[in-house]
Amino acid sequence: MIKLDLLFMTFSPFTCKKLPWAFILACILFDFLGVASFPGPAYAASYFEDGFLGLTQEELRQKLGVPMAVRSRKAALRVFSYYSFQEWQKYFKSLVSPENGEDVYTFQRGATNVRYSFVYTPDLNEGKDFPTLYVQRCEIEFTPAVPIDMIPSLVPEFLPSREVSTPAFRSNLWVLLFKGPPASETPFIVKEQGKEKFSWSLAYQMFSVNGIPDPLTLQASIDRLEITAQSLQVVKARQRLTHEPILNPFSQEFQQRPEILLSPKKTIPLPQYED
Repeated sequence: MIKLDLLFMTFSPFTCKKLPWAFILACILFDFLGVASFPGPAYAASYFEDGFLGLTQEELRQKLGVPMAVRSRKAALRVFSYYSFQEWQKYFKSLVSPENGEDVYTFQRGATNVRYSFVYTPDLNEGKDFPTLYVQRCEIEFTPAVPIDMIPSLVPEFLPSREVSTPAFRSNLWVLLFKGPPASETPFIVKEQGKEKFSWSLAYQMFSVNGIPDPLTLQASIDRLEITAQSLQVVKARQRLTHEPILNPFSQEFQQRPEILLSPKKTIPLPQYED
């Protein structure tokens, strides 16, 4: 409206007498096209199809709403302190440090409790006391544990490739799947030393507290899924001893293997932590 008002003020009746109508119409059309092509608001986009990695904390909260809780990790252990969102914002955010708080969202999907926790990395180049936080990793925990082939129905963001050529690896505690091409922006959320030398792709890593059976089956029990950015180059160059290459468990070739009967394994007793 402002641009059109200025246009009409410019072409007053006195001015119009001195200008050809073709020129005036051309200016009006040009002005209209300029208004129509004015860029709209930019919408947040993640680095990969998961929809999470690379979003700012504010963008994630716009997408999922206010966190149901915030948790902070104690040292490198998987032991957490949980706070209500109000307590975190009012007091603990400044005490613990904002980047150490993981936003937690819990969903009941069928008989399974599915808990999402988002780990952030700060933009230290901003030079602020409270720099912008970006999603570095999404951890999804299942209570009770679920078989591998059940995860796609519980986690809409988990979209594993069905191609047999998809890079996949395992250890005695986890299964790692890569998905899709690398993204150029991804090194920003990666903490690996010398990260600029490598390409980083979307990766799904599934963990089992009781161990992954050998040979692997789709009934293997999974407690936690992590959506991260990992490098196939790093795996092949530096982690050959810990990452055993396997067939993609979601490929048709894997599922057509002869059925393997496994003897039941004894479970590892778990310590009980206070929430």
